[in-house]
Amino acid sequence: MQDWQPAHDGEVLWPHLDRTADGAADWMHSMLPASEATIDVLISNETRPRVFREGDGLVGVLRGINFNPGDEPEDMIAMQVWAEKTRVVKLRRRRLQTPRDVLARRQETGTGPKTAGDLAIALTRELVSKINSAIADMNDRIDELEADAADARPEDLLGEIGGIRRACLAFKRYLSPQYDALAQLQRDPPDWMSVSNRNTIRETLDRLSRYLEDLDVSKERALVLQDDLNNRAATEMNRTMFVFSIIAAIFLPLGFVTRLLGINVGGMPGVNSAGAFWITVLILAVIVGIEFMLFKPMKWL
Repeated sequence: MQDWQPAHDGEVLWPHLDRTADGAADWMHSMLPASEATIDVLISNETRPRVFREGDGLVGVLRGINFNPGDEPEDMIAMQVWAEKTRVVKLRRRRLQTPRDVLARRQETGTGPKTAGDLAIALTRELVSKINSAIADMNDRIDELEADAADARPEDLLGEIGGIRRACLAFKRYLSPQYDALAQLQRDPPDWMSVSNRNTIRETLDRLSRYLEDLDVSKERALVLQDDLNNRAATEMNRTMFVFSIIAAIFLPLGFVTRLLGINVGGMPGVNSAGAFWITVLILAVIVGIEFMLFKPMKWL
């Protein structure tokens, strides 16, 4: 692979490299007409989305949905690309589904990218299109939570809603600069990209813009639902505290009377009367009745 070159005019090489593998940096230094700073971008762990040109080459750092088992979709995987007229070098640290899907479509149908521009744009378009499935799944889950909100306990849903909001922020963290990066590519594409490639970039940008809008809507929906549940939980808590306050208000005078009658001093009335207990109970019942008569007009009951 060290001396890999196209065998015929019009052919495009598509090497896949693990940027953490031994020898990856040496191969790029020897094979790519790129500066030291650009090579550092291609192998760096600082993978904020960006696109820029160096001479006739195009450098792209993009993020794609994480479909690896056990990982979260919003934990987006970086794809670093060096593209020129006869070669597209893709670098990654973790496995990414997008290049495999582009390759599989080419193998299964015999159609697909034929030039370096076609390949670079196909990777970008596929990377962006997969974002839709993650956002759609998130919106479907918000729909389910909204439908369940009336019957479920707020504490059962608030944790998941918080997770959705964090996922929206994680997507926005990468998709906003990714939009800016593709906009830069649309403004200044390399000469070897065709008119069709440039039109596809425009459509991909429009699609990514819609996804960003959908993310904003999802975040707002989750926020509204979270506020509703918090308000409901606060209302239920206030109602519970109100009931406890009413109970305390009812038993406060009763407790005062029973404690007064329980003091161990001489001269307490009814000590030697057989009916004193029932008289006391009657007095307490009258006090409770008076309290209910007072509380009812005040709408405490």
